[in-house]
Amino acid sequence: MIDRYRSLFNRYQWLEDALCWTVVQPLHEEITVDDLLRRLNGGRDPEQRVMAYPTEEAYEENRPVLFVFKGQGTWGFLELAYGFATPDHILTELSKESRVWMTTWHFNGGYTILYAADGEIRAWMRDFIFTEHRIERGDPNILADFRTVLDSLDPEDYRGKRSAAFAFIEAATGMILESEWLDVEDAPVVILDSPRV
Repeated sequence: MIDRYRSLFNRYQWLEDALCWTVVQPLHEEITVDDLLRRLNGGRDPEQRVMAYPTEEAYEENRPVLFVFKGQGTWGFLELAYGFATPDHILTELSKESRVWMTTWHFNGGYTILYAADGEIRAWMRDFIFTEHRIERGDPNILADFRTVLDSLDPEDYRGKRSAAFAFIEAATGMILESEWLDVEDAPVVILDSPRV
């Protein structure tokens, strides 16, 4: 799995500058993607429109622009222009009756992976690509396997560590980020109301 994401980041190197990948596993079929989008947008319906060249046009917005992907019982939300992280209060709301995984980074760093469930952030790791600066909070068992993978990689294998974050989320959720999703034109996107910090 890590090698697949290495190839993805090699092909789309701009993703290494900034992104936020959030995967949600609703625990009940009654929770729809529209419910999740409202939660992501602070309780309001977000703007939805078609962008001719979304990977380019997203940079023209000063708000999070999301691609929405459906998996097997999961939904993936990719913000790929600025790495606008989903705020903690939104993540806790999103995780009610759901499990949520998120990884994010941006031009100033961040490099965060996080798990939330039952309306609570259960575990997070910040600066995961820098072994000596890694900060962890929450239940250490949740990210134990991720930590093991990180420690098995060369300390300067930053692409490998980014790839490991995606592979770890895929292993936990079954949600795959497919490279062909990033080549789309005239694609529907969701634009959230306000910038993230």
